[in-house]
Amino acid sequence: MSGGHAWTGAAVAAVTAGYGLFSRRLASTPVSAPLVFTGFGVLIGPIGLGVLDLGHDAGPVLTLVEAALALMIFTDSMAVRGGDLRTGAFLPLRLLVIGLPLSIGAGWLLAWSLLPGLTLWEFALLGAVLAPTDAALGKTACSSPRVPALVRHGLNVESGLNDGLVLPFFLLFLAAVPGTVASQEGVGGVFWRSLVVSGVVGLGLGQVGGRLLSLARIRGWVTDEWQQVVVLAVALCAYGVAAALDGSGFIATWTGGFAFGAALRGSEPADGRPAGERPTDLAEYLGGLLGNLSFLVFGAVLLGPALEHLGWRIVVYAVLSLTVVRMVPVALALAGSGMRLPTVAYVGWFGPRGLASVVFGLLVVEDSVPGTALLGQVVAVTIGLSVLLHGMSAPYLADRYGNWFDVAKATTPEPREAQAQEGRAATGTAHGGSRRLR
Repeated sequence: MSGGHAWTGAAVAAVTAGYGLFSRRLASTPVSAPLVFTGFGVLIGPIGLGVLDLGHDAGPVLTLVEAALALMIFTDSMAVRGGDLRTGAFLPLRLLVIGLPLSIGAGWLLAWSLLPGLTLWEFALLGAVLAPTDAALGKTACSSPRVPALVRHGLNVESGLNDGLVLPFFLLFLAAVPGTVASQEGVGGVFWRSLVVSGVVGLGLGQVGGRLLSLARIRGWVTDEWQQVVVLAVALCAYGVAAALDGSGFIATWTGGFAFGAALRGSEPADGRPAGERPTDLAEYLGGLLGNLSFLVFGAVLLGPALEHLGWRIVVYAVLSLTVVRMVPVALALAGSGMRLPTVAYVGWFGPRGLASVVFGLLVVEDSVPGTALLGQVVAVTIGLSVLLHGMSAPYLADRYGNWFDVAKATTPEPREAQAQEGRAATGTAHGGSRRLR
């Protein structure tokens, strides 16, 4: 390792350890982990100290962020149960089935009207890249006990599942853009390999892996340490097999997580292991750590260079993407749900863009989409603005919304937001986000 790379590694390790030492104190402040790591990335990137500059070689960056997203998709889908979508006036289902497609369409139309020089399918691609949300960027908004359990549950389930639901749109739009590698296979080929074959591979491997681990847990064959490793191995196996078949590793990990979680659910170890320890802890912690490091690289490689070429169209698109493109579809999705305006506004605002958008943006760069330069700048600025605004506003708005909810409970008989969740949704998050290094 050269001296420059050694110093870079030491600096990254130092900022990671530094945030970790004060993580509990910072958890309830506007200083979120993505904000710290993104800011440090900009500092050591080309427009700062110039310590980290990968140039046009996105390989190492893509490997890091793909691993982080794959683990997060697997553990998120693994933890979801069918009842999670049906609780709370079907809040998560409304956000995913109605709000998400509307957000993609709104992003598509906004790009068409504001960003000249791109093709129709590139507009659609941008809408899909910036549609998934990331609860890590506004963690307090989704974890504060002052926020109703129904709202926390809805935001967590939405964040845990929408990246997987966006994948089919992203892959099909990418295949429809002329001149890309994906377009050589065609929309039909991408649909077959990336969606059908990869989905079946994930379901099969997840089901087999989950049943085997369930059997080992029940009979006491597996230690606490190794069952954590098995979860990682199944996720990586699903990703690797799908990639080897020229499919989508993310689709495989998404469907694999559902099958793995369903097969494992209900198995209790026979050796008296404490109930607080879960097989997914290692995968979640590792995914969270890789995710934070991905924000560091994002700041250095994507956001920093994008800040040097800011234009008013890019800034306007980023602002509207975080507000109108998110909040109007959410309002339409929640129409008739009984949710009041402060709740609709709260859910609409906390739709931050994060790791999934970073990965999709890098995949666009890797696939040589003709409008790569402009697309990359828009994606980077939108995510960067989200890291700043959602991270800074989460503690304050969670507290303000909590104050409103307290008054609403005292003055209104059984407000819709106060209805209890079923089962675990009443007390915990939907997809383990509270356990990650975020």
